[in-house]
Amino acid sequence: MASKFAKPLNRRMFLAGSAAAAGVPAFAQNLDGDDTVEIEESVKQAVRRNISSFRSLDWQPYFSNLNNGAILVDISSRALHYWSEGGETYKLYPSSVPLSEDLTRRGRTSVVRKVEGPSWRPTPAMLKRNPEWPAYVGPGPDNPLGTHALYLGWTYYRIHGTHDTRKIGRRSSNGCIGLYNEHISELFKLAKIGTQVLLI
Repeated sequence: MASKFAKPLNRRMFLAGSAAAAGVPAFAQNLDGDDTVEIEESVKQAVRRNISSFRSLDWQPYFSNLNNGAILVDISSRALHYWSEGGETYKLYPSSVPLSEDLTRRGRTSVVRKVEGPSWRPTPAMLKRNPEWPAYVGPGPDNPLGTHALYLGWTYYRIHGTHDTRKIGRRSSNGCIGLYNEHISELFKLAKIGTQVLLI
């Protein structure tokens, strides 16, 4: 597939750029839409208490229940936390997070779709900024969504894998949350359609 890309875009440049662009910039989103949710004051206080470290957390400051399981993404510590519905399983994964505050979306949503071997299409805004990018990338090693993707209730936002492991633990995306492929594979098996998701 890389041979089809016009110079100066090579496979490495495409993976580095497109993995960061798998989410769409905030200015292309309708952030004032009906599905936008403000973070509750109690959650804001919990964020301040946990802002500086990558560590295990209890679910109770963030969720009222564990119905369908729960995923918490802490942008500041670049960590994704997962609790199963009964609370017997807890996972903590390092993640990539958006490049800047204006690309970051916070609030509550849920997993609405699960795809193993996802395909990727840049948004029209991405193609306008990067006309050398392909309009479609199928599953495989060139795909910026890695091996698995959890689609969220917000348009263009996903929790997905990445083939570029340098991105994990860094501010490197345009909105999506990235995990190592082995971690998204594990989370993919644990999470359900309807799993609660909170980004703080």
